[in-house]
Amino acid sequence: MRQRITFVHEPQDGIDPKSIGIHTNTLSVSGLKAAREDHITLSLDELPQELRVALSQTKELHIRYVTAASYESIPPFNSKLSPGLHVYYTPKTEVGKEGQEFSDLLCGLIDTLFDLKDKSLCQTPEISFTSLPSKSPKHKSSYEFYLRSSALGGTSALQSYFKRICSSTSCLTRISEGATAASIDLDYISTTGLASLTTSWSPRTWPSFAISKISHTDRVELGILSNEKPIRLDDLNMSGFLTVLGESEKPAPTMFQFPSRHHRHPAKFSSSFIEPTGLHPTLQLTIRDSQPPKNREGCSLNAHLMLPRSVFPDKYQFRDALFMASKNLTALRHVTVPVDLEAPEYTMALWGSSLLVELAPPPPSEESWTAEIPLHLRYLLPSESGYSSTSLPSPVLFWACEADEESKLEGSPFDRVNLGYDGLFGDKTLFYHLGRERGEEGYKEVSVPVLSTRFNGEMEVGTALVVALGFGWVLWKLWGVGRGVGYGSGRGGGGKVEGKEE
Repeated sequence: MRQRITFVHEPQDGIDPKSIGIHTNTLSVSGLKAAREDHITLSLDELPQELRVALSQTKELHIRYVTAASYESIPPFNSKLSPGLHVYYTPKTEVGKEGQEFSDLLCGLIDTLFDLKDKSLCQTPEISFTSLPSKSPKHKSSYEFYLRSSALGGTSALQSYFKRICSSTSCLTRISEGATAASIDLDYISTTGLASLTTSWSPRTWPSFAISKISHTDRVELGILSNEKPIRLDDLNMSGFLTVLGESEKPAPTMFQFPSRHHRHPAKFSSSFIEPTGLHPTLQLTIRDSQPPKNREGCSLNAHLMLPRSVFPDKYQFRDALFMASKNLTALRHVTVPVDLEAPEYTMALWGSSLLVELAPPPPSEESWTAEIPLHLRYLLPSESGYSSTSLPSPVLFWACEADEESKLEGSPFDRVNLGYDGLFGDKTLFYHLGRERGEEGYKEVSVPVLSTRFNGEMEVGTALVVALGFGWVLWKLWGVGRGVGYGSGRGGGGKVEGKEE
């Protein structure tokens, strides 16, 4: 097991390296205000047997869990995802082919780790997942799955599961701290044979922190770093102290520079539904300014949405140039296919759909502006009140820019890939993320008109009465017609014919 714990703080929040306590197999630090990332790397042999068997049947698996709470980011932890559970899966063979045993195990694994409230939400990749293309040759096309936080039992099941891997006090404490994390990533790539667990926290004050080696073969690294002014445009420059537990007698000063794929943009945004919503709600994005990233040209501003099965886009609406211009939109860059435009929500097997839209910002200024994304609601199950509700996770907004030719983005020790939208761009793409406005909720609720069950009994009786009356009226009309032209009318062809008298 390899562990890397990284604290990143602002320059004014630095600490005295003498306050870092280093003992034979234990390290402690207190009173540090910083963002934190724990990265644990494990071989398959170190995993529980059922997880080891399952992962051995897949090519790649990337699971991302993001909290719904609003949080701040600090370089190099700037990547963003909509709140909820994201799963990206690449099978060894094409889904549905013989030998793909993991296909039947994947949804069971997700349920074990995140406690699905409704087991029918995830059945098999063939039924519940959608196809996700990729423009990057390094990231193969995969299958995508998403669930809102409300469909999960939280991270308690995940914490209980990983407590089976370690038993030391410090390890158990760190797993318990995952409940307050901003994001949790699980990754497995068959070519390396390694699995990793990455947990990230937004900047906060850590009253105390201690870590111990689990076994003598473990490698534990601790870094306390600060962001410095970068030398190159695409890079991050960091300085601070590094310590290897059991090898370092005191923190070693360090300074290094590396390229970064994800950056922070100073603009903020908020989202809301235009009232009244009806069955065709419009999501309005309010963006604080339209300034592109500094010293960058040819950048595009994009919105990436994860739409649960109750909400869907109509790609044909995005083909009208005048309509798009009126909404401050440029183009539809990606939408899950196929999207059934007629199916009710309760008949759907797929998780939903993902949407990438390029926005059309006005000329650069610091004034707020809006963009509108048209959406549609599926029919939901009837309710007594005649209304139901669904929620849409907050979208991710970012400027996408081309990096310099000499940039090697994969050289970052904190590089975060396989986020769904990044595969829709080239390998040399930089992402400048806009943050959510302070207090902006992770999910937007929308009221949906549905069939009311309040008067079901009266409606059933009334319907039966109307049908009976209508059937009686039809019989009465048929009887009347039969009397007028039938055998009993006296005017038909059934009367006696008299012969002619000679």
